This record gives sequence, structure tokens and C-alpha cells, in this order.
Amino acid sequence: MWFKLFSFLKFLSKSKNEHGVHSPFVFGYVTQCLYSKQKFNQDKTADVLLKSIGYFNIKTLYINENPDLEELVKEQYPDIRPSENTVDLLFTKHLDAYGLDRLLSSGKLHNDSMVLIDAIHEDPESEHEWKDLIESPNITVSMDLFHCGVLFVRKEQVKEHFTIRI
Repeated sequence: MWFKLFSFLKFLSKSKNEHGVHSPFVFGYVTQCLYSKQKFNQDKTADVLLKSIGYFNIKTLYINENPDLEELVKEQYPDIRPSENTVDLLFTKHLDAYGLDRLLSSGKLHNDSMVLIDAIHEDPESEHEWKDLIESPNITVSMDLFHCGVLFVRKEQVKEHFTIRI
């Protein structure tokens, strides 16, 4: 409990809203998607996932070990296809830098893929995994939203990390 509280206070001291974002890609995502008035779910991570699916027009999705979330996605987006192959969006609770490298080298993620990681500040191990991921040379855009983290593999963009309040 103390760890999560301390992490939240650190997050608050570093976080910004849309006014601290200078990347057009991230600014659009934050203002038109994350800050949209539409709420899909009380859980912030599920809400980010559902909003992102609509915003990026996600066609293929892989949700790692969360059948309740899979059902929620199917209710909101019945045409979306779950996939074990190349995906537009990958949702997971745990991912380390080695796992990310494996996903990229196997072709599961492409240039416009989004990776959404749940509970990045849940415990010291999750926070350490998150820090390793955002330092990966394969990740160009990372966003710490406290409840979850978002990674993008966009080769055309300069590497940047954002800490955004939602």
C-alpha cells in the first residue's frame, strides 16, 4: 500500500495534461481519445482500452489472460478480431523488455501497434519492468497514465516519454 501511494505522489509531481504535450500524435490521442467525455467503464484501464480501440480503429487485438475484459470488448466492438498473430493492440498485465523484443522479432507487433500494460505501478517489480520497457530502443512513444502504461512502436517518431494525468 505504501509503495503505491508513494508511486502516485511521484506520478502527480511529474504528470502533465494536454498542455505539456508537444507531439501532434500524442496530443491528438490525449485530447480526442483519453480526455473524451465518453466513459465506457469505471475501471480506468478498461476505459483507456475501449476508447483506444475506437480512436485507432483497431481491427486485431490480443488480450492476455483477462476473459472479463475480452467479453467487455466484444460487447462494445463485436467486429474486432482476437488474434494470436500480428496485432494492432496488445493488452497485458506483465511484459518485460525481453518479451517485447520477442514480440517484435516474431512479427506480432507492427509499426503502428499499441501495447497497453495494466497496473504499471502496482508493485516494485511492475514499475521496474515498465522502466525497462520505456528505455527499450524499439519503443519510440511511451505514456505513463499511472493506472496503465501505453507503448507505441512508431519508427517515424522521435523517442519521447510522457506522464499524463487522466
